[in-house]
Amino acid sequence: MDEPLIERMRQYGETIFAEMTRLAVETESVNLGQGFPDTDGPRSLLEGASRNILAGVNQYPPGPGRPELRDAVSRYRARHYGLEFDPEAEVYVTVGATAGIAASMLALVEAGDEVIVFEPMYDSYAATISLAGGVRRPVTLRRESLSGRFTFDPAELRAAVTPRTRLIMVNSPHNPTGTVFTPAELEEIAAVCRENDLIAVTDEVYEFLTFDDRRHVPLATLPGMRERTLSISSVGKTFAVTAWKTGWVTGPEPLVRAVRTVNQFLTFSANGALQLAIADALDNEGEWIERQRLALQGKRDRLAEGLTRAGFEVNVCEGTYFLMTDIRPLGYADGVDVARALPRQAGVAAVPAKVFYDRQDEGRHLLRFAFCKKDEVLDEAVRRLASWHGWVN
Repeated sequence: MDEPLIERMRQYGETIFAEMTRLAVETESVNLGQGFPDTDGPRSLLEGASRNILAGVNQYPPGPGRPELRDAVSRYRARHYGLEFDPEAEVYVTVGATAGIAASMLALVEAGDEVIVFEPMYDSYAATISLAGGVRRPVTLRRESLSGRFTFDPAELRAAVTPRTRLIMVNSPHNPTGTVFTPAELEEIAAVCRENDLIAVTDEVYEFLTFDDRRHVPLATLPGMRERTLSISSVGKTFAVTAWKTGWVTGPEPLVRAVRTVNQFLTFSANGALQLAIADALDNEGEWIERQRLALQGKRDRLAEGLTRAGFEVNVCEGTYFLMTDIRPLGYADGVDVARALPRQAGVAAVPAKVFYDRQDEGRHLLRFAFCKKDEVLDEAVRRLASWHGWVN
């Protein structure tokens, strides 16, 4: 039989996260590749889920999500950002943010429509745009020489717009660069949307994981953007329960209805017992979120200092779980080669940033390390990398 997979998906094989985690397991490496914590979320959240399961909340919940969670999402968006959403019509629960992103692309992108994406980009963006038959128009985030943070050229963003452009995909705090878009940067994006009548889809899963007094500003809060922005977030990163795969989409009713129409035939509903526990945590675990944010800021600093000592050039990280590093000071040029060698040679797994780019030369020299791990795990990874660097040189 010929290759049965549809043509537009043949370029997508095993994800880089799966490959690096598999290598980490095979080599018993410290896994700083895939972004999952090695500690659990708040005890009340875990106990709430267990209590709900034992109480019999084990059948299909309503397709749009439990009303308790939709209400809680509506409350926290209003509390933190001043955004008011009707929980009945403007909040929709999905199986993680990834399902929300997929359903959004399938609902809003026609074959041949163009989608502007900031690269490096989380790998599901490219795949779901292709699945919808869309065409990516990348705008590259590049490192500023003075600040060390990644940002975009507004002229390049405007040049990416064509008559076929349908929407802009925005991820802030940004994986993998760690950039938190400033109000000025967001206004550049908003202006392009308003002037060209574009939809914005925002991935905000790291919304509470920002550092050094930076604050996440949702694009929907800018003038003229609430009515054209579909915002996506989830419980996984906020409460360190990445396996729970429970997310939500908020936005104006027509856009949310479009996502709901598609997603009801993809996953239909998410786990109801978990939804109830998450609703309670969104209302009551704000202090835990703040402690987690501060702890992660300390872990960022701990790993950044260690990687610098080991010879990497470490770029500025303003949020998320990740540090981007330049391998060229170590004498290497291709991050894929280094990432595949590290588990066997050094006993550490990382992710090559090159795979997050359409213009792969832009990220060839970059590696991404996750710092959402116990301090002793980070220290062991640094020790191994320092020994490896000494050995190969």
